[in-house]
Amino acid sequence: MEPEDLDLLYEIENDTALWDVGTTNVPYSRYALHDYVAHASNDIYADRQVRFMIDNEQEETIGIMDMVNFNPKHQRAELGIVIMNKFRGLGYGQAALREVVKYAQSVLHLHQLYVIVDAENKASIQLFQEQGFEQGAILKQWLYDGQKYHDALFLQTFL
Repeated sequence: MEPEDLDLLYEIENDTALWDVGTTNVPYSRYALHDYVAHASNDIYADRQVRFMIDNEQEETIGIMDMVNFNPKHQRAELGIVIMNKFRGLGYGQAALREVVKYAQSVLHLHQLYVIVDAENKASIQLFQEQGFEQGAILKQWLYDGQKYHDALFLQTFL
């Protein structure tokens, strides 16, 4: 991440529509995000996470790929991805996911990557399954959207 990414990061982190599919449930101030960008080491071993900004051919930043819950002992990490609405369905998610999987395999030497996806989020499920992720479990009533609970799928791939 670069300081220039602050506006997009602020927009994504404070998009309440995305809170239902992740673990965030409070807004972040611009100051808090600025501080995060300034102090993140971008070293997955130190931070136990790393964020990749997704750029298109025109060098527009169109999304974020997170690698979190990194566990070096068990050689695994959890992934998350957000592509801005107007860029969805254009193959950017697939391209970014391919690159992160290659990085996880060839640089970090991870054994597995996993995601937790709302069972109703067909687009995300398809994205990960097309990259070789397989369903490992159904997590009953795992996600709460403020009105009802949703099942989630635990998808994983071995590298």
